[in-house]
Amino acid sequence: MPVPSSSDSSTRAHRTRPENPLPSLLVQSSVQTQRLLIRWVHDPQTIVQAMLMPAGFLVTLNLVFGKAISDASGQSALYGSVPMVALVGAVFGASAAGVSLMRERADGLLARFWVLPISRVSGPLARLSAEMIRILLTGLVVLSTGLVLGFRFQQGILAIAAWLLVPVAFGIAFAVLVTTLALHVVNTVLVEASGLVITLLVFFCTGFVPLAHYPPCLQPLVAHQPLSYAVEAMRALSLGGSVLTPMVATLLWSAGTIAACAVPLVTGYRRASTH
Repeated sequence: MPVPSSSDSSTRAHRTRPENPLPSLLVQSSVQTQRLLIRWVHDPQTIVQAMLMPAGFLVTLNLVFGKAISDASGQSALYGSVPMVALVGAVFGASAAGVSLMRERADGLLARFWVLPISRVSGPLARLSAEMIRILLTGLVVLSTGLVLGFRFQQGILAIAAWLLVPVAFGIAFAVLVTTLALHVVNTVLVEASGLVITLLVFFCTGFVPLAHYPPCLQPLVAHQPLSYAVEAMRALSLGGSVLTPMVATLLWSAGTIAACAVPLVTGYRRASTH
């Protein structure tokens, strides 16, 4: 009987060595992220809600309320409205992405991905990565529009980077919420209505009107709702002031939302992919 050589043994060991899952997961997630981004680029609803509507809303808000708010607060209204619109843009884009996910589930695309020899984590991870890129692009569009209208940074380059990261943290939390809803419901109305809740919060937000101009009974609600915390953190990063308290509160709101949706998201994704 021939004795196997050392080269044959090393070749057999190399073939049976388990594949490192992390590089494979990163490649699979990046491919699926690219697929989602291409799909969104060709979806008019996503483009309008994520890019055009926020820029148009900011211009309209500044034309209608800008002077009155600036006179009342003593500073440019853009330091509140630009952050607020960047956050709202992140929210509306997430709603459109949730509707797109429901269509993929109804078409059976999620089920087809489920039977492929790819990591089960790559799908949800790709969606979060795509959402992060979309929110960052929306923030850049809103910021560019604000700069044209007169918005300026006074705290340096690092503050600009941190300013752009606040909508990402806020938007990812809302995207997780919308994705969870999209996986558990069959009617798109509920997913689309989630954005209307944020629209209602806009009118009770310190980015819309200074806190002192709300009735005293509403001021605690306005001051401690998540949109106001995020706006105040972004205002401080651009104009100056205390950043720590509103930033920590924004991160706590975001982390709490993600934690509350984690289990329903995983179970919903599994159920939607296997049925």
